[in-house]
Amino acid sequence: MHRPFWKVFKAVLMSLGALALLAACLFALANFFVLGRTQGKIEAELSQCGSEPVGIVFGTSHWTRSGARNPHFEGRMGAAAHLIHLGRVDHLLISGDNSTRYYNEPVTMWRDLRGRDVRDEDMTLDYAGFSTFDTLARARDVFGVERALLITQDWHLPRALFIGEALGLEVSGCAAPERATDGLWRLKMREWVARVATLGDLYLWEREPHFLGPLEPLQIMPRERDRLLLLPPGVLNASDAASGGDTARGSAPDSPSSTPR
Repeated sequence: MHRPFWKVFKAVLMSLGALALLAACLFALANFFVLGRTQGKIEAELSQCGSEPVGIVFGTSHWTRSGARNPHFEGRMGAAAHLIHLGRVDHLLISGDNSTRYYNEPVTMWRDLRGRDVRDEDMTLDYAGFSTFDTLARARDVFGVERALLITQDWHLPRALFIGEALGLEVSGCAAPERATDGLWRLKMREWVARVATLGDLYLWEREPHFLGPLEPLQIMPRERDRLLLLPPGVLNASDAASGGDTARGSAPDSPSSTPR
């Protein structure tokens, strides 16, 4: 009885080992597939990022669990504001989780960006960006986005780019600044798992976003200097004469409303 039992036990162990090895191989292949498909579409330097009409900023918590300011939030907000001021994007779609009345990522992001001199009319808030998939699906189906620059950390960008392209968007990635922090390795490991789950979302169970809604195309406002270039010469001269030349010199526009959209 002893020998047959050992043979069965050994066969079970070998089968489990083979399954574990197969799972590990599939896990690695799925990640390399996502990374390979998005290679060369991420720019690490903000000054080198391409120009797109819309920049999509992915939400994250303002604070860490220890109560410190979240460096990933800081990096994304700083990058988004910098790209707006450089003129690399004309409008920001800031998307995040607003699942409870006490947790509102989009409004926190909006307030922070206002403090960085980003105009209200250059931002649209998406309150149902509960995940990377939801943010990109809603960008396409609710806000009418076709081309966009994705703004987040470099370890998050491959998955975001892969989802965007799978949804039919023309996307490129601009990596937000990153600094070494405690627990960063856990985020990167979790991202490896999330890439595998993404393949299932897209190709197996055909995931749908939690909430959609009617089409609300983004209202992209021209910058002051661009607005002046679009004005007919007679209108520009009349406006300049009436204002004593202030408009022609590019004076600041009227203050935007303080109510988020």
